[in-house]
Amino acid sequence: MRCEEATFHSEVGVCEWRSPEQLKDLLDLELREGGEAHPQILQRCRDAIRYSVKTGHPLFFNQLYAGMDPYSLVGRFITEAINPSLYTYEVAPVFLLTEEAVLQKMIEIIGWQEGGDGIFSPGGSVSNMYAVNVARYHHCPDVKVLGLSALPRLVMFTSQECHYSVAKAAAFLGIGTNNVYVIPSDKRGKMIPAEFEKQVQRAKDEGALPFMVNATAGTTVLGAFDPLEEIADICERHNLWMHVDACWGGGALMSKKHRYLLQGIHRANSVAWNPHKMLMAGLQCCAFMVRDKTNLLQRCHSAQASYLFQQDKFYDVSYDTGDKSIQCSRKPDAFKFWLMWKAIGTKGLEERVDRALAMARYLAEEIKKRDGFRLVMEPEYTNVCFWYIPPSLRDMADGPEFWRNVAPVVKERMMKKGSMMVGYQPHGDKANFFRQIIISPQVSREDMDFLLDQIHSLGMDL
Repeated sequence: MRCEEATFHSEVGVCEWRSPEQLKDLLDLELREGGEAHPQILQRCRDAIRYSVKTGHPLFFNQLYAGMDPYSLVGRFITEAINPSLYTYEVAPVFLLTEEAVLQKMIEIIGWQEGGDGIFSPGGSVSNMYAVNVARYHHCPDVKVLGLSALPRLVMFTSQECHYSVAKAAAFLGIGTNNVYVIPSDKRGKMIPAEFEKQVQRAKDEGALPFMVNATAGTTVLGAFDPLEEIADICERHNLWMHVDACWGGGALMSKKHRYLLQGIHRANSVAWNPHKMLMAGLQCCAFMVRDKTNLLQRCHSAQASYLFQQDKFYDVSYDTGDKSIQCSRKPDAFKFWLMWKAIGTKGLEERVDRALAMARYLAEEIKKRDGFRLVMEPEYTNVCFWYIPPSLRDMADGPEFWRNVAPVVKERMMKKGSMMVGYQPHGDKANFFRQIIISPQVSREDMDFLLDQIHSLGMDL
């Protein structure tokens, strides 16, 4: 059925746009007392595929995930068919072992020579929440029993370019968003270490307890990498937990050529890394790892449910890892990554990353050659950010006020045509610009040329 609907083929569009009201009518969403015949259910399935966005399409560039790896897809078919939950070895032996194998290999690649621990979570946002919770427990272990009333005022730090999940974590865990001190970034989007240290001292002067920093390796919009070595030096001076949100940029660790972007990540106390992004493991696949061998995750999160985690089982209960998690039921998200990794090897993953960055460089150079296109800045990763300026605006004095309406109109036309999907956004004092994300090895130079041609075609009359 997916083949019939040409889900992965470049010959068809990325989407077949319908408004919400149109789509409600097409899908017939009402749930009734009686069931439907088998042919009607098949049509429901076809409609679901037809009117969904084809994220495996070579011209889907809208998010920080794209493409489709066949081995990962097979892994997902297997886990959905078996329907396991990862809390104990007795119910998920294969999937607990493959998760542990993947985590230990990722820990090795990060560079934690003495090892570490980890767990797969349902999203990078949850991984960042894990980081805040574990860092707080590390500094104030009584919080697990006594709660927030037993704590001093805690302050955490992050850059202005961080993912919004950091603020959500502070709100969710009761730290409060006012106690997230936001560090200015430079013009490239990187945290300024000197400003970070000033904010640490500010918190101390206020009588608060600074406890952690969130550094970002691959920001969402600009693809910037914070200076991890300098941040680590400050953390060591002030006894702060250093978390690195490498959900997007972690894939560069697989590349000998590009892992320098994350220089110093081995000094982090915890790392979030999403293989479903640059490495194309398929949604969702999100690892949270700690540089710790003292069962910190277990101590922080365990509730010791006796109906699940009996200590007198007939096998080694250290394989019952579910009590490290804040969840009970948990999907085997690592298996598809393990299967894909087995199929293409570390070398194949490295080639995937190198190709994506090479394609981003090609696009940036093409943008420089074309009238009406302007880079926001030179890309550091595969986030290529640029403006398109229609002919009618090119002779005007530079001024973002003339450009801010261009990207939304081009995006609307793009979606209704269904030809491709590219995101846009404003950023600071910069008017709306396109953010082109390159991931899939299916993407070619011809696709990059088509992207620029199509944007010009859709916006030249504005």
